[in-house]
Amino acid sequence: MAKKGESNEVKSGEKGITVKKSEDISEWYSQVILKAGVADYAPIKGCMVIRPLGYSIWTRIQDYFNQVLESYQVENAYFPLFVPESFFKREAEHAEGFSPEVAWIERKDLSEERLALRPTSETIMYHSYSKWIRSWRDLPLKINQWCNIIRWETNAVKLFLRSREFLWQEGHCVYETEEECIKEADEYIKEYKNLCESLLAIPVKIGRKTDSEKFAGAVFTNTMEALMPDGKATQLGTTHHLGQNFSKAFDIEFLGKDSQKHYPFQNSWGFSTRLVGSMIMLHSDDKGLVLPPKAAPIQVVIIPIFREDAKEKVLAEAEKLRKSLSGIKVKVDSREGLTPGWKFNEWELKGVPVRIELGMRDIENHAFVACRRDSGEKQSFKLSEAAQVIPGLLDEIQKSLFEKAVNSIEKRTKKTADFVEMVQEINKGNWVEVPFCGEKPCEADIREKTEGITSRVITGNISKEQGETSCINCSKKARYFVIFSRAY
Repeated sequence: MAKKGESNEVKSGEKGITVKKSEDISEWYSQVILKAGVADYAPIKGCMVIRPLGYSIWTRIQDYFNQVLESYQVENAYFPLFVPESFFKREAEHAEGFSPEVAWIERKDLSEERLALRPTSETIMYHSYSKWIRSWRDLPLKINQWCNIIRWETNAVKLFLRSREFLWQEGHCVYETEEECIKEADEYIKEYKNLCESLLAIPVKIGRKTDSEKFAGAVFTNTMEALMPDGKATQLGTTHHLGQNFSKAFDIEFLGKDSQKHYPFQNSWGFSTRLVGSMIMLHSDDKGLVLPPKAAPIQVVIIPIFREDAKEKVLAEAEKLRKSLSGIKVKVDSREGLTPGWKFNEWELKGVPVRIELGMRDIENHAFVACRRDSGEKQSFKLSEAAQVIPGLLDEIQKSLFEKAVNSIEKRTKKTADFVEMVQEINKGNWVEVPFCGEKPCEADIREKTEGITSRVITGNISKEQGETSCINCSKKARYFVIFSRAY
């Protein structure tokens, strides 16, 4: 019997994936995460343990994005996990939007103010901002924090994709003018897209959210959405233009160049460890993880193959080969008591992009065999060429994974102006672009009638040249085209 908080079907110590991705993607996904050693279940409902492999992937994402932050002159800081209840109440729409998900700490002294575990950090951070900002010379103020977030989810929990605690990055910036605030909110969503597509090989769509789906308290929200193999969308990142809503609520004021007091404009933006789960679900296969080389903690594993009398020679050549691959994350698996075949299977399960097989016969021929994780293709190369061919091979794998994902999503992106057809296509595992009025009651009606289909991203306005178009649901005039789908 499984321990509390642990899947009945999956134990992280077992080897080999026992279900096919095409037959039961939910069970397959759990097995890949657990058996590859990416994460494990925690003894607390809705939480998980991120194991070293999973955290190393998150670290790769952090390293990439910290360089982006530096280019925008955004500084990292850290704010408290605890948020006073009164802070939430200062921005009414924000408080209402998060109230179902807020986890409150039980008080021993009822005379003390209730404290929440942060579901997001706008309120706790902006209290400090109100003390730090006095003059136009203090602007722009650009701060990011890497932290954990607590949201008391009642929906089904799925490792990395939906949980009560997760890790994320959240940026909070303050500007003198609305123009620069909007400009950077739009730029940050493009940076998120670059991260997903160049590092994780995840093709995404970016654009505005509808009014129903925008962040609580925002003027508008930009979103980044990806379509998973099971036909569900994942929201992978958002940026929000907050206008002056929070600066007014938290008394953030500055003395302008005109010697008058003004409320500044703010944006906030973030992505989470959901990126890790989405990357795994998109690229991995029935043998286990498939990691894009740029996101892989280990990019190449060298497996020495030898009889005892050739051990020293083969291990020495393996180490020499490792050192020749400078700039690449390489591991030599010299563990004893394990067969080469066992090692092949383990590193395949863990998704290392390239496996190098090196035996005595290879050394005598001044060669090695490289096996691609994504395709299983094997090639023989000269040892003297390793420093040239391996980087090229990694680039090919990165490009191939992205192109494969793009082709899949293009095939599953449909367009229609018919409501019944929209639902049929979504139920087939597609997402669908439709004309939509944008009104909240209409969107709520769609969600109710379809048992959970929601808008994901606005893809464009309806131009005069396209003529007047009716909303797919209510037949009112459509304002823009929107992708609808089921979602995590």
